[in-house]
Amino acid sequence: MAISAKYQVFISSTYEDLKDERDQMIRAVLEMGHIPVGMEMFSAADDEQWKIIARHIDESDYYAVVVAHRLGSLVSEGLSYTRKEYEYAVKQGVPILGFIIDDNAAWPATKIDNESSALADLANFKTRVREKPVSFWSTAEDLYGRFSVALMKAITANPREGWVRASESGGGPQVTAEIIRLSSENASLRRRLEEAQEESTKQEADRLRETVGFLLNTKRTPSYRYSPQGEWQTDAEETLFSIFFHISQEMLIEATTKELAQILAMNIRVDTNKSWDLVALNQLRGIIADLVTLDLVQPSARKHAVSDKDEYWTLTALGKQVLKRTRQANLSKKKSESPEAEEAAQPSAREDVQEEQQGETASP
Repeated sequence: MAISAKYQVFISSTYEDLKDERDQMIRAVLEMGHIPVGMEMFSAADDEQWKIIARHIDESDYYAVVVAHRLGSLVSEGLSYTRKEYEYAVKQGVPILGFIIDDNAAWPATKIDNESSALADLANFKTRVREKPVSFWSTAEDLYGRFSVALMKAITANPREGWVRASESGGGPQVTAEIIRLSSENASLRRRLEEAQEESTKQEADRLRETVGFLLNTKRTPSYRYSPQGEWQTDAEETLFSIFFHISQEMLIEATTKELAQILAMNIRVDTNKSWDLVALNQLRGIIADLVTLDLVQPSARKHAVSDKDEYWTLTALGKQVLKRTRQANLSKKKSESPEAEEAAQPSAREDVQEEQQGETASP
């Protein structure tokens, strides 16, 4: 009886933006009767887990890397996690199958890196992958076809050792014992992953509640004026939560300090029948410093003309999370309102967040 080898194929990519594409590749490997492997669920910062990933790459017969428009998480060496896997596979001499998205392919803007440093590193990585033969794809289905063909060609042109049944290899009890050991190790790793994910989710929720609690319990009275030559008004006491809510959506891309000063003045002015100028810039910079300290905003990394001397600000990942939760609460409130329920007391976005953290909000 002929021995039928099964080949292990390590599939590497960024995670959130390429789920569908990676699923198509896994399907292709399984349909060909081989073994797909992907360790993107492990933390790049854990040396012990990296050793496990490296061992799986060592044991793989082929290595496939898929690159789109995101760099992905970084490891301590400054490389992206995907690139670290790629460089290791190259070093170990594992045959490489590279797949880079076509520059003209339609792609969601939410799955594209915008920061200049990430874009530069991503371009550098794509150049590195192109040093070996690559295929360019445009959709998950297109990638499925191109990957299937490339894998079949690689197996034909460069057959590897592969894996065979213990009964076919004559491995006997030793092979059976190794399979049992690997199965136990896999189960243990899955438990650790689930525990790590639960702990990470809890820590993120705690951090969000703590941050919102500080915003709600910290007040500022920014000076503003109704006209460029008008007197400074000091009659608007606001929580940092309210201030952040007013200006945060302007920083989804980026906004200048002056633009934020104007937006804030418009929202906090007591006499809404009057026009507005801006909030005192020195006070706004102090507010921005508070938000930077809370890791909610950061200087924008987008490039501007050398002659442009404005200060530009954008939201951090935590800032976007706080804005998202706040607006979700606000939208839920509006959706639940109806003419028949006008007299019902509906919580504002601010109150929704407060209710969520009752008994849990950390002291500022």
